[in-house]
Amino acid sequence: MLKKYYPGTYADSVFDIDYPKLYAKGYRGIIFDVDSTLVPHGSDSTPAVDALFKEIHAAGIKTLLLTNNDEERVLRFIRNIDTLYLCDADKPDPAGYLKAVEMLGVDKDQVVYIGDQVFIDIVGANRAGIDSILVHYILHEGETKLGIKRNLEKPVLWCYRRSKSYHRIGTFTKLS
Repeated sequence: MLKKYYPGTYADSVFDIDYPKLYAKGYRGIIFDVDSTLVPHGSDSTPAVDALFKEIHAAGIKTLLLTNNDEERVLRFIRNIDTLYLCDADKPDPAGYLKAVEMLGVDKDQVVYIGDQVFIDIVGANRAGIDSILVHYILHEGETKLGIKRNLEKPVLWCYRRSKSYHRIGTFTKLS
């Protein structure tokens, strides 16, 4: 029952993922969530995120941002990033995820989704049949209050970490 909420694997942040290792495993496309995955909610991209996308592209992997945000938000975010995007995606509806795969021009089994929310990002990727990496969410500096969904995620993640599904697609952190 809980498996529909389980990611393929987990990383502390997008910066801890070994992208050449993903490429070696056969992944040719990455679909990213934006808010709380790459930057705090509503924030612009940072030089570190801009450089990360260059690193990913240099590894031979295509990227796409899949977001429920509007285009104005995304265009502000990708000002220094060369990537595809799909706005107003209605996540976790699998249609947006499958459209993203089509836009990347690769097979579904060559794509991994990276996001921070179990009930939105991971559920949508699972419904679409796409591998996923859950990353720890990013808060604004000084922000301490967690939303209801974050607290509901805790028991699901507790069960996930104790299941045989933990790291079912492998581990892709730089230290592994």
